[in-house]
Amino acid sequence: MTIRNWALGVLAWSALSIAACSELFSGGEEGGVTQAMLLAADGDAANWITHGRTYSEQRYSPLDQVNAETVGDLGLAWYADMDTARGQEATPLVMDGKLYLTTAWSKVKAYDAATGAPLWDYDPEVPGETGVKACCDTVNRGLAAWGNSLFLGTLDGRLVSLDRDTGEVNWSVQTTDPERSYTVTGAPRVIDGKVIIGNGGAEFGVRGYVAAYSAEDGSELWRFYTVPDGDSSDDPEYLQRASETWFGDVLGSENGIGGGGTVWDSMAYDPDLNLLYIGVGNGSPWNRAYRSPGEDGKGEGDNLYLSSIVAIRPDTGEYVWHYQTTPGETWDYTATQHIILADIELDGAPRKVLMQAPKNGFFYVLDRETGAFISAEEYIPQNWATGIDANGRPIFNPETRIDVTGQPAMVMPGPLGGHNWHPMAYHPGEGLVYIPAFEAATIYAPEANWKPDRARGFNVGYDLGAGDLPPDLGIRRQLYGTVKGKLTAWDPVAQEARWTVEFPGPWNGGLLASGGGLVFQGNSGSEFAAYDAASGEKLWSFPAQTGIVAPPITYTVDGEQYVAVLAGWGGAYAITADGDLINSQGPVRNISRLLVFKLGANGELPPMPELANLPLDPPPSRADAETIALGKANYARYCAVCHAPAAVGSTELPDLRRSGTLGNPTAWQAVVHDGILKDNGMASFAPSLSKEEIEAIRAYVIQRANEDKAMEAAADRMARR
Repeated sequence: MTIRNWALGVLAWSALSIAACSELFSGGEEGGVTQAMLLAADGDAANWITHGRTYSEQRYSPLDQVNAETVGDLGLAWYADMDTARGQEATPLVMDGKLYLTTAWSKVKAYDAATGAPLWDYDPEVPGETGVKACCDTVNRGLAAWGNSLFLGTLDGRLVSLDRDTGEVNWSVQTTDPERSYTVTGAPRVIDGKVIIGNGGAEFGVRGYVAAYSAEDGSELWRFYTVPDGDSSDDPEYLQRASETWFGDVLGSENGIGGGGTVWDSMAYDPDLNLLYIGVGNGSPWNRAYRSPGEDGKGEGDNLYLSSIVAIRPDTGEYVWHYQTTPGETWDYTATQHIILADIELDGAPRKVLMQAPKNGFFYVLDRETGAFISAEEYIPQNWATGIDANGRPIFNPETRIDVTGQPAMVMPGPLGGHNWHPMAYHPGEGLVYIPAFEAATIYAPEANWKPDRARGFNVGYDLGAGDLPPDLGIRRQLYGTVKGKLTAWDPVAQEARWTVEFPGPWNGGLLASGGGLVFQGNSGSEFAAYDAASGEKLWSFPAQTGIVAPPITYTVDGEQYVAVLAGWGGAYAITADGDLINSQGPVRNISRLLVFKLGANGELPPMPELANLPLDPPPSRADAETIALGKANYARYCAVCHAPAAVGSTELPDLRRSGTLGNPTAWQAVVHDGILKDNGMASFAPSLSKEEIEAIRAYVIQRANEDKAMEAAADRMARR
């Protein structure tokens, strides 16, 4: 009740402020975005000027034209096809009747927000070979705005300032070492003229940091490293304290283990406290036994500030406080997931809280002033911990600490987490956080005699082929059937689910909550839907022809409400799962489009193109067992991240079992060794693999293709009986 009364006050204030804030676009500094506008974004429901709509990242809009009573009249107003058939994860920005978005390969497009008329586009011409540096597709999650400029982080590590009216480049700076496997996929944030951006690449052996750049000229203002570099003598105090939680002599550039801790997605800002909150990622390598070995060779230490939420001063990058969600993480349990700030009542008193559902399966509520732990409960089933103690520290299940036991273990959740990057939403009227959750376990098996490879491939310290499914269609379907996608309405006060909706497949999309009592979300079933925010009842849906992982937004033009979402199946799960078994409704395709809806519209998408289903027709498997085993090991480390474990093939990237080069060893070498397709994203692997090893990978894929061909033939025979 208290939350609802507080929310009604907020909504009333917002209604009074909408007109005033909207006028800032015509009355501000030459129509540009100012700090005053960003601070007042909650009252500007007409526009969407920062990644989470407000600095608090609640992704809640008070707009209510589209509501539980009217949503049935919602229809397609316009759509725009993208020119990149890869994963689409961006949150569009809307300012002054114009919509701006990023697509895969870090491209930018601008449209008239009411009609869809294209205004301009920008291509940073990211080199195609950069694709092999990205763990999880060539995606981009959006832009930031300041003044008359838009700011973009590119996959190859540049921060680019664009003129908002024309798309012309104001300036461009390289924010990462181009010789290392850094990438940038997250959206920048701007605080008082400082553009703040992190980076990714922990799986490839980099050292994480977040940095601020001048919006005026791109000059670096400060840099905050998240892990020590192995020589703490000149480090600031917070890194010297972190050094005490790392063991062995593995950090630093000489041996190629960067430590990880990349800040690749979430940020939030509290202007009253002047605190910027960043989510820090996993270790590099994942396996702590290699990353931070004790004297007995087993993993040791908390390894600050991996898998942590860290509060810093945005003016200087000064450390203030941290909370580590997974001390000594060894499962890729990042804390880079969406951070939401809210004021709620706990134990009869108002509290300024920070909320997060990181990969590890627990929902956390922290005091955002001090970082003090308030509560945590599991939002999906998990088995790595038996609970969280009163101090906020997990009680580990020793059977899942493979960095200590050295033995394989089935762990829930797996490296995709119970919740990944897909943004949550918070509805202040309902007092609920909506989580795009899913359940998927993974077998973690230590890789013997692992060594880092700074050139190519996953540097995780685990055998990524250990959990390959057998060539048995029944078993595969059964195991894929255990993977669940969920939309969960979570009560952060009671620390329990209010309601849950399950989906036929995982990787359900980001969320939007609205004053119309609705929650909008896309899913892997190629559906965009609206749910009752209080009950979870599905009130409306639209067949999108492709899986949707990006979060929706809403805005108004001339007083008319629109809802927009970028559709396009992709990301980590999409490129690593069996494309035929990814959900019970069949293959999910990538048809990348921006979809925009309004009440009374009746637009239609073009007919669904037919899916070309090439038969499995591999050459005979004649390689010896030793060669195939070598190929399997190298495939798991160097190929599986893009072409799926066990070479099962996704619907987004080439299925190697059906590759035209599979029967031609010369052509195979030209692609994998010589890099003739580098402009398409397939770089040369010559720095890491010999020609003999590359040929062994071909032998392994041939064997897998033959196994699956026989499996499909057996299934057809059974179906004809």
